[in-house]
Amino acid sequence: MPGRAGFRIEPKHGILSAMFRWGRASIAYALIAVGALALGHGFDRSSLLSYQPSWLPLSGIEAHTFSLVLGGAFAALVVLGTRVLVENVGWARNLHRDLRPMTLRLDAAGVLAIAVLSAVAEELVFRGLLLPWVGLWPQALVFGLAHAQLSGPSRWVWVAWASVVGLALGAMFVLTGSLLGPMLAHGLINGLNLLYLKSHDTTPAPRHSLGGLFRGGGPSAPEAEAHAPDRPSPLPAGRRA
Repeated sequence: MPGRAGFRIEPKHGILSAMFRWGRASIAYALIAVGALALGHGFDRSSLLSYQPSWLPLSGIEAHTFSLVLGGAFAALVVLGTRVLVENVGWARNLHRDLRPMTLRLDAAGVLAIAVLSAVAEELVFRGLLLPWVGLWPQALVFGLAHAQLSGPSRWVWVAWASVVGLALGAMFVLTGSLLGPMLAHGLINGLNLLYLKSHDTTPAPRHSLGGLFRGGGPSAPEAEAHAPDRPSPLPAGRRA
């Protein structure tokens, strides 16, 4: 309902319903993260946050710091690239349009909770747990297939996009030996792109005509009749009305 100063006040039950939906998703992600840690412990994985031997000879605070720097830079690249693609490329615009309904009922707390918990859970599962077992490329493919949640052509666009991002996050993990950078990048990408999906509508605005001024296809029938030149009548002169 409209409130003072033009603000919109949502009904209380609508706010609670939205909180319930993202709250359930947050709990699910938290349980996935706990399950990944439990599996890692059960298979004698000392830590899912580190990968050894890493491609670079880094360890400890040095590895974590470099990983965080790479994660922040990669997130900035993906977030900016997303906006450029959505504004200029058809498949990206269509994917944005199909994903947008998922975000409309999210508030700021919901965006933050889902961005952080999904990043932690998915990085623990796909990079921390799965990558050392199956390798860099297979984990990226599985990560992409886990995003096959849409219908229509956008489904496979999203799968391909997620696979590429998963490959980059996995390479970052193997390069530095630290999962903190991929977690940071994943969380920033999720959070900022959820906000972008929520606030940016790519649906073209309907075209309204003003008295036929902007109507395509020429003047209206009455206007054409009024401006048409006089034509000789096919009737004889005495039969004309």
